[in-house]
Amino acid sequence: MQFSSPVPQAYDMKFGIVVAEWNGEVTEALLKGAVATLRKAGCAEHNILIKYVPGTFELSLGAQFFAEYTDVDAVIALGCVVQGETRHFDYICSGVTQGIVQLQIAWNMPISFGVLTTENMEQALARAGGEHGNKGDEAAVAAINMVKLQNEMEQSAENLNRDVVSNVN
Repeated sequence: MQFSSPVPQAYDMKFGIVVAEWNGEVTEALLKGAVATLRKAGCAEHNILIKYVPGTFELSLGAQFFAEYTDVDAVIALGCVVQGETRHFDYICSGVTQGIVQLQIAWNMPISFGVLTTENMEQALARAGGEHGNKGDEAAVAAINMVKLQNEMEQSAENLNRDVVSNVN
């Protein structure tokens, strides 16, 4: 996969990956892509924690568990919802999207959204290592970039605070 800018190094970063078991053929391919991208960026194997939840709807709570009970820098949420004959698709997609957004804000933690929402299984497979790449790769790159940004912002704030204290004295 080619990205518009180089992927930052992730040597000192720790990631949680929460994976939906539903549509496992797709989500396992997304997981494989995410892990490969993290490893390529230098993330140590022991800094990649993987947990499974039953389905895409449960990704939000799984991501919250990572935020609450571990010391990860970011979470990557991987799932797949395929359109069916009922409105179930709409509710699941809306719920997980809103849940992930709320978690990022509440926990001040990057949670990368690697959830496919497709019309059929062929589209899902095309985006899980097929002709349209692997969205697991993209979710991992987004997580790395957001951790880097957060680290830079925290460092800038620390430097600013140190400068203010130095000027007061």
